[in-house]
Amino acid sequence: MNELDGRSIVVTGGSMGIGQSVARRCLEAGANVTICARGEHALERTLAHFESDGYAGRIASISIDVSRSDDVARAFDVATASFGRIDGLAHAAAVLEPIGSILDVDPAAWLRTVEVDLFGTFLVTREACKRMRERGGRIVLFAGGGASTPYPNFTAYACSKVAVVRFAESVALEMRPFGIEINALAPGLVATRMIEQTLQAGFSTTAAAVGPEIAANCVAFLLSDAAQGISGKFVAPNYDDYARWPEHLEELQSTDIFSLRRILPKERGMGWQ
Repeated sequence: MNELDGRSIVVTGGSMGIGQSVARRCLEAGANVTICARGEHALERTLAHFESDGYAGRIASISIDVSRSDDVARAFDVATASFGRIDGLAHAAAVLEPIGSILDVDPAAWLRTVEVDLFGTFLVTREACKRMRERGGRIVLFAGGGASTPYPNFTAYACSKVAVVRFAESVALEMRPFGIEINALAPGLVATRMIEQTLQAGFSTTAAAVGPEIAANCVAFLLSDAAQGISGKFVAPNYDDYARWPEHLEELQSTDIFSLRRILPKERGMGWQ
């Protein structure tokens, strides 16, 4: 449980849901954690809970909007001032709405979701890389619904999340010379406020929800030395035996497994093209 002992980890979206579970798992693993989110009251409550659980002195918080570059820089300033350096990032902040057909959704709301979920990922990742390029580090970005299959009526969220995967794959190659390793994680359907928003919009799901701890455990693994050499991959912790991936580093590094790609006809038993 001490796989992150002494490391400084920034967790966005850390005041609730999956982000909060990730922050707790990192604290349990020995890390110092800076949680970021937009809602100040939720941050204050989460900070108080963590401190009452014995993590006072190892937890910091700051309210930010991840789509604003000055806010993002302030978050990393707070983490550095509190714990001396940055060793890792878990970027869980995201929004879901608008929900509905492209014929009906508000274009401005659609663009705002892309701004938060994709452009915010760019800003947070960029800042983390700037802070870690001298020493190296590890980054986990959250993908989600639509990253691997079509997600009708959730196009803003889906398009943002599939772009996050390609972004992770691309930036992982850029940051390789600096010892920074980056992966994307799809947490599956987790019982959070996003499910509530889906139901309120009149849509239902037949998939069974899973606990946020499944994603949190995977994040802790990907932020740890156990995942060294694993970078630019798209991980689904509900289905992937990721704990065994270190046994297959050569295959992971030399092939396109666990990545976005086209499917050719011959790969489906078809003889054309």
